[in-house]
Amino acid sequence: MMQIYLVGGAVRDQLLGLPIKDRDWLVVGSTAEELLSQGYQQVGKDFPVFLNPKTREEYALARTERKSGTGYTGFICDFNPNITLEQDLMRRDLTINAIAQDMAGQYHDPYNGIADLKKGILRHISPAFAEDPLRVLRVARFAARYHQLGFKIAPDTLALMKKIANNGELRQLSPERVWQETEKALHEQDPQVYFAILQKIDALKVLCPEISVFNSDSIQYRSDMTDFVHAMPILKQTTLLTEKTDYHKSAVRFAALCHDVGKALSTANIPPYSHDNKITRIAYLRNVCQRFKVPNYVQELAELTCQYHSHIHHALALHTKTILTLFNKLDVWRKPKRFEELMLVCLADSLTQTEMNYTDCPQYKFLLCLYQAALAVDVQQIISEGFQHKAIRAELDRRREIAIQIKKQQFIEQNLT
Repeated sequence: MMQIYLVGGAVRDQLLGLPIKDRDWLVVGSTAEELLSQGYQQVGKDFPVFLNPKTREEYALARTERKSGTGYTGFICDFNPNITLEQDLMRRDLTINAIAQDMAGQYHDPYNGIADLKKGILRHISPAFAEDPLRVLRVARFAARYHQLGFKIAPDTLALMKKIANNGELRQLSPERVWQETEKALHEQDPQVYFAILQKIDALKVLCPEISVFNSDSIQYRSDMTDFVHAMPILKQTTLLTEKTDYHKSAVRFAALCHDVGKALSTANIPPYSHDNKITRIAYLRNVCQRFKVPNYVQELAELTCQYHSHIHHALALHTKTILTLFNKLDVWRKPKRFEELMLVCLADSLTQTEMNYTDCPQYKFLLCLYQAALAVDVQQIISEGFQHKAIRAELDRRREIAIQIKKQQFIEQNLT
């Protein structure tokens, strides 16, 4: 007889008192033919998933999975109608994700997920956890999501994750899946937890050695912390600064993570902010972005942050012409929002280095004021005065430089004297 259960994240978040985003349903004791006869629409290719004709929510037939190859796709699925609820729940990753609720509202919890929810523990269900390396990233992401609720990964689960990281299985993951999980993690409340866990279990050095090298012991220019440790609070700060905005959250947070990528490779002959070091750092960053097929906008903001954040930190000391050149290189005239996002990452960097607030970081207000002054220069006025072709741009730059100089002097007199 067909039985239907609410499963997965909906049950978990309901028990935690959190908003439910999506409802997934499990169908036990049925077949694809029976669901199709009732008007359900099949959408799953690898295993039967159906859309309810009224609610459009997903209903999946109960199934078991047997490992048949490497990576996260090497499984044989069995979804015959004799598969039990307990068998289906056992194939899931964590105990907190293996709780079902029947249509009468009763919970079915064969693997003690409710107890782990109350204790704040992320615990794998069985040794079969190791058969899917993608679960390493998923658990790290759950740790980031529920960090503020006090959740921790169980020691035996963490040890198993480290074993997976060290046995080569992570290399079987497609770059797209790695980025997909990482981008989801960047949208969590504490994305820094995701990366800290991957670093702790040696997964980061497998998936992204360019970021893992942040943890090098050979850094010569900062004695109190490694770049990786430095990047984590900046990532958290950008999360706080972007939480209730329409900024591109994954782009801003990824830029925060990578703003110092490759700087640990500096030596006595190649200082961290030298031209040669920046070239190396940009190359490192591009390797990361190309490997994981990072979206263009995310890559562009990360590269600009890596290349220019030191200029922005020292904006008060820049010459007027240098500031205009910086604005032109950043294309602030056509991409003002990207400029604001870059400034936000730099602000987060400053805020995490000392006990500061926004008013203690005048260089950011300074640059924004100069940008607004330069933006106010009317190009149509220049054209109406008879300037043509290249002369238009030359005159535009000249007037913008004057506007920047005037506003620069005003800002210094009003705020720094």
